[in-house]
Amino acid sequence: MGQGFKQVTRKDVAELAGVRETVVSYVINNNRYVDKEKRRRVEEAVRQLHYRPNTIARALKGKNSNHIVFIADQIITEHFSLLVSELDKRAYDLGYMISLCSNRNTEQFVGEIISRRYDGVIISSISFPLEFIQQFIDASIPVVLLQNRDYSAVHGAGVIDNGLYEGAKECVRFLQGKGRKNILYIDRFSARGHFSDLNDLRYRGFVEQMRQSGLSAQPESRVITGCASDREVAQKVKAYLQAGGRADAIFGRNDKLACIAMQAAKDLGYQVPQEIAVVGFDNSTLGQYVTPRITSMEIRREEIAKAAVEMLQQMIGEGRVPAPVGFSTRLIERESTPAD
Repeated sequence: MGQGFKQVTRKDVAELAGVRETVVSYVINNNRYVDKEKRRRVEEAVRQLHYRPNTIARALKGKNSNHIVFIADQIITEHFSLLVSELDKRAYDLGYMISLCSNRNTEQFVGEIISRRYDGVIISSISFPLEFIQQFIDASIPVVLLQNRDYSAVHGAGVIDNGLYEGAKECVRFLQGKGRKNILYIDRFSARGHFSDLNDLRYRGFVEQMRQSGLSAQPESRVITGCASDREVAQKVKAYLQAGGRADAIFGRNDKLACIAMQAAKDLGYQVPQEIAVVGFDNSTLGQYVTPRITSMEIRREEIAKAAVEMLQQMIGEGRVPAPVGFSTRLIERESTPAD
């Protein structure tokens, strides 16, 4: 062991000691009773592997690094760039530097984050495994989750409700109020196969409101998904419409997807909004520079960023998890949906 650049993880310690990873965590953090023999084996494995979790070093030094990390699925979209800008501004005002990471769903990635002495982690991801988030928490790293998925299985994290679930439901109700019944949902595209399911709060909001409004008994059949690129999204939208699929409205998971789907429909001769109304999400600049301009659900990025950093600071300073904080979304109406 110890050769090359392999990061020694708690999993390595657990395997050598013949115990579960949680037992290793209990011994390292000294926060649970552990049988004397198991404790001895863990401590011996730590010595043999030269395991040096920085959470211990930080505790021994009695000081923080004043450095936090933000983990996100996509770091190149306008929504995330604006969110990161706000997070950076708020963090800097409170004396923290912030690092940005596009998530990598590997144990090595988790081990590296744990070992780098970050004071805390903010996560906005629908694909980052819940067990990895729990590993951060078990390693005594404060975690704040920007809630875009169901995090009920994670224990010990701070939670910021972005309003995505209720915002998606409001989009469906808004379109229904405009007389639209056949709403087509455009899911995210992903070269890595990260598509939405009912854990994703935007998708869940769409599916549940379609059922509650009596618009569809099987709203999952009214979803364009499984695409690896923006071009494939356009192709699938055209194929759906050309095959006789009924659609008098399009709901894009974000504004970019709404714009792609709208252009695909226009290429086939559909008029927007007369024949197909279009709604997006995130209220991005892109949606304001297409024709017609996109009606979109706005997320309160500034307030969310401020709350996330302040919550993380509270967890770092006080060692406790605050109550969840929630924000509502706001619908911005433009020309892609009919006027009243």
